[in-house]
Amino acid sequence: MAASRLPPATLTLKQFMRRQQVLMLYRRILRAIQQVSNNSDRKYLKDWAREEFKRNKSATEEDAIRMMITQGTMQLKELEKTLALAKS
Repeated sequence: MAASRLPPATLTLKQFMRRQQVLMLYRRILRAIQQVSNNSDRKYLKDWAREEFKRNKSATEEDAIRMMITQGTMQLKELEKTLALAKS
């Protein structure tokens, strides 16, 4: 049997797409956090986001990753709503 030409750490297309979703969500969260006016709150939120993503970095199960993306998206929407209310 011929050996695969791909390195062992190569992602499948589905894994690659999920990874892109996660990175996009992370960037969107960090951009939203930059709108927080209080420096200590901004630092707290940035540290929280960074820690959450680091904590779940090793997740490999497709359903768990999808669930975490959904939860992260809901938290981002909540943060954006709170920021919009604070500005008005």
